[in-house]
Amino acid sequence: MRNESFKQLRKDLEDSSRFVLGSTSLMQVALGKSEADEYKHGLAKLSAMLRGTVGLFFTKLSQDEVKEAFEGFVHEDFARVGAKAAHDFRLTAGPLTGPHGPLPHTLEPQLRKFGLPTKLNKGVVELLADHVVCREGQKLDANQAGILRVFDIKMAECKLKLLAVWRAGADEQGEVEQLSEDEDEYGAAGGEFDAIGDDLAMGSGGFSDDGEAGGDD
Repeated sequence: MRNESFKQLRKDLEDSSRFVLGSTSLMQVALGKSEADEYKHGLAKLSAMLRGTVGLFFTKLSQDEVKEAFEGFVHEDFARVGAKAAHDFRLTAGPLTGPHGPLPHTLEPQLRKFGLPTKLNKGVVELLADHVVCREGQKLDANQAGILRVFDIKMAECKLKLLAVWRAGADEQGEVEQLSEDEDEYGAAGGEFDAIGDDLAMGSGGFSDDGEAGGDD
């Protein structure tokens, strides 16, 4: 969740909403792990869903407005380690060109560390033999992910999915409404318990090759 697109979303919604991401255990304690210690009625149910890659979203917006904001947030991003390659990517022997022209000569040592057979020829980065970086469906390792980033190849999507919502009632009680049937999508969130409205929504976010939430941030 460190990418620029998510930072911009947080900024766009800062007048009405706040995302909270961080420690799972801290957030569970803040919400309450059981009915006996929950901050408000129903929050223990939300606390039980805090596992995986998710966050909490405190908002004054209506549920329809939240859904619209989340559904509009879909951005290409670089695939992380462990993601599956969306398509084949290979490099041809000869001078290497990046997204902005010939690669800087300072990148050549890093490319060799990534496993590419390269050398410097009069300040030009050259690939000594054709090289298959990845094949479609293959899980990416750190070297492959690094190479894809150098060549500006984006194989992942960053998106958010609303999983559940808690609303305070007129009697200050409140209940949780589950919006996703797949419990495997539930994740974790943490940080300060800083409610700024009557709605507490939980959304999963991250990066994946297949459009679903995932990733390591």
